[in-house]
Amino acid sequence: MINYALKKLLYGLAVLAGVVCIVFILFNILPGDPARMTMGQRADVQSLDAVRKEFGLDKSKPVQFLLYVNDLLPLSIHPYNAETQEKYHYIKLIKIGDDALVLKKPYLRRSYQTKRDVTTILAETVPNTFILALTAMIFATIIGVFLGVLSAIYKGSWIDNLANSFAILGISAPSFFAGIIIAWLFGFVLSDYTGLNMSGSLYSYDPFRGEIMTWKNLWLPMITLGLRPLAIIVQLTRSAMLDVLSQDYIRTAKAKGLGRNAIIYKHALKNALNPVITAISGWFASLLAGSFFVEYIFGYNGLGRTTVNALEMSDFPVVMGSILFIAFVFVIVNILVDILYAWVDPRIKLA
Repeated sequence: MINYALKKLLYGLAVLAGVVCIVFILFNILPGDPARMTMGQRADVQSLDAVRKEFGLDKSKPVQFLLYVNDLLPLSIHPYNAETQEKYHYIKLIKIGDDALVLKKPYLRRSYQTKRDVTTILAETVPNTFILALTAMIFATIIGVFLGVLSAIYKGSWIDNLANSFAILGISAPSFFAGIIIAWLFGFVLSDYTGLNMSGSLYSYDPFRGEIMTWKNLWLPMITLGLRPLAIIVQLTRSAMLDVLSQDYIRTAKAKGLGRNAIIYKHALKNALNPVITAISGWFASLLAGSFFVEYIFGYNGLGRTTVNALEMSDFPVVMGSILFIAFVFVIVNILVDILYAWVDPRIKLA
């Protein structure tokens, strides 16, 4: 098991290395002067040269790439002085001349627009996106499994046809289109009945109480984000249930006189949930990336909205940091799921 986990970890690191290379190449062939984006159009030559030196923009592209990777690595080499220590907040391990081998959190550099560390920006927005993705996945799982079970039990009936039609609609409708329709219908046309807003974030400012959580602003983006995984879960649950209900042990349970509910929920559903668990684990990481346009449509302050706004303003460090974070989440989730399956299911070969 340890060798299997290490092999998966190495694969994950290789994927992250590939993502870092692609992200660096893509954002370094785009037009624009990062130094001028940081300091503004009226900056003097000395200020621009200082920014270029800080980010290594005065060096060749291969050297810039190595400096970028050195900033990202937790174990890296940096000059050993008070200024650099304040910048990276590192812990010195071994002194190497004027430099030192240090331990630090990945440094994603500074925003061109706000001059703030990208890590700080992500730390403020990721929890909101995580809450949105988690609630969307819970919503999709509960409703999806329920509809999938009903569809399998009443195969060929109007319930089955309705559930299948809903699943096809959920898969076919793009999130940005579904978000616009849901926001307009429930946040504008029916707002007097639903009490919901077309836009709004999880946290809002009250002049008397300060910053407060506004849970109602979570409903519409949660439903929009959960529609596609819900549709997939409905189809997977229905297919798995139909397959399990045709097994010999189910017919034996029926012959012994077990009630329908006991057969469905104690025997069939338990064995039909494996593909659903696979879908949930994969979709949760996807929802973090899929929240970009949903958050933008609903004005929800999260990672997606922050990234889209940064892209509009050519704030490349924020966009690059967001992409790397999403890639990191994908890799970690996939590794954990593979290890979990290898531990739970002995039929999986540990190779």
